[in-house]
Amino acid sequence: MFRSIVTALALVASLAFSWAALAADPVFVGAADGGGRAAIRGYDPVAYHLELKPVLGKPEFNADWNGAEWRFASAANRDAFLLDPARYAPVFGGYCAFGASRGYKVSTDPEAFAIEGGKLYLNYSIPVANTWNKDRPGYIVKATTEWKTLEAEPYATDDDSVAKAKAKQAAGK
Repeated sequence: MFRSIVTALALVASLAFSWAALAADPVFVGAADGGGRAAIRGYDPVAYHLELKPVLGKPEFNADWNGAEWRFASAANRDAFLLDPARYAPVFGGYCAFGASRGYKVSTDPEAFAIEGGKLYLNYSIPVANTWNKDRPGYIVKATTEWKTLEAEPYATDDDSVAKAKAKQAAGK
């Protein structure tokens, strides 16, 4: 009986831990300037829309949303985000839009961004963004389709994600 209780408790604990890990997975979280880890590496998602440029958020203006810490340049930006996070948060959980169109999750450079149709898209690097910019609408359609299965996949590293995508492609899936 004791063994059954311990086993049941261990199962519940592992499920709870797994659920918590999955809850945070859809948003890319990376090392932020000024320390810590935050969505968009600590950049303000509202500033992209208002100022059309990346602006580093401040740790004192933060909010938790969708399993991640988000930082903002001002309290006004934080408050605007909290009123409508889906409007300001990057598409594809802050993972690279071009990578998503290719079937994998990879990290992003906050400087490699675009606002398209009122949505924030981030890319792995400026050269990748330059490729993505050549056919934004086409890549968005592909990424949106791929994201339906990618969103639930765990992210470990860029190399791991690309290797998984290549293995799937080689297997014809």
